[in-house]
Amino acid sequence: MANLKEIRNRISSVSSTMQITSAMKMVSAAKLKKAQDAITAMRPYADKLTELLQDLSATLDADSGSKFSDQREVKNVLIVAITSNRGLCGAFNSNIIKEVSKLTKGTYANQEVSYLAIGKKGNDAFKKTNKVIANKSDLFDDLTFENVADIAQILMDKFVAGEYDKIVIVYNKFKNAATQEIMTEQFLPIVPIEKDENVNLDYIFEPSKIEIVEQLIPKSLKTQLYKGVRDSFASEHGARMTAMHKATDNATELRDQLKLTYNKARQASITNEILEIVGGAEALNN
Repeated sequence: MANLKEIRNRISSVSSTMQITSAMKMVSAAKLKKAQDAITAMRPYADKLTELLQDLSATLDADSGSKFSDQREVKNVLIVAITSNRGLCGAFNSNIIKEVSKLTKGTYANQEVSYLAIGKKGNDAFKKTNKVIANKSDLFDDLTFENVADIAQILMDKFVAGEYDKIVIVYNKFKNAATQEIMTEQFLPIVPIEKDENVNLDYIFEPSKIEIVEQLIPKSLKTQLYKGVRDSFASEHGARMTAMHKATDNATELRDQLKLTYNKARQASITNEILEIVGGAEALNN
């Protein structure tokens, strides 16, 4: 059994760790509320924009397709991996890295795959492959729609220029503080939408319907990427809050076990001292 000093040092160390994890949990909880409000507020707008674009696109002729809908033979694929800049958030980052690796070795095994990393953890994982075309980890320092829109524009330009035949986004979708869902969404080309014979839009378009769609598509793509980044940002704080909550609980349990061990060892030490004193007194009497 370890001596009393060693056990006291371990109790002190675990207690310090517990204070740190508890503080990190509270910080993440505060950040989560703001991030959750942001993604909850923008989802209806993003969904309505997508719905409107789908309704309009369904009524266009095949010859009126957008340059962002160009279906080419897939030879070069770009995967946008959205992770975090910091760790201590459970399997949040490793799940994304595993999913991207799965896509690379499975779905796109016969294609040339490159990566665009949004988040330091993703960049660290994929830079060893020398296929990371850009690292946008500084995005989380100032997470605004304008900054995300700049990245989306880069992606659109690369697709139109023919550098990539397909671009997909991999991120964690926020469901609640304890649950994140891994999402793989096709960013470009835009997935063709089947015509619905029941679509009946009794609108007067000014300018023309095609011009409206051409303006909506870039905005919709930028909103799609922004929603993905916002989802990931909220998921990160939820995952970190949950991880720190579990770490705090584990530290508390370990501290209690160490205290019990310390008390047993201290009691045994006192008992031995009493026995030695009694034994010495008996020896003197004899």
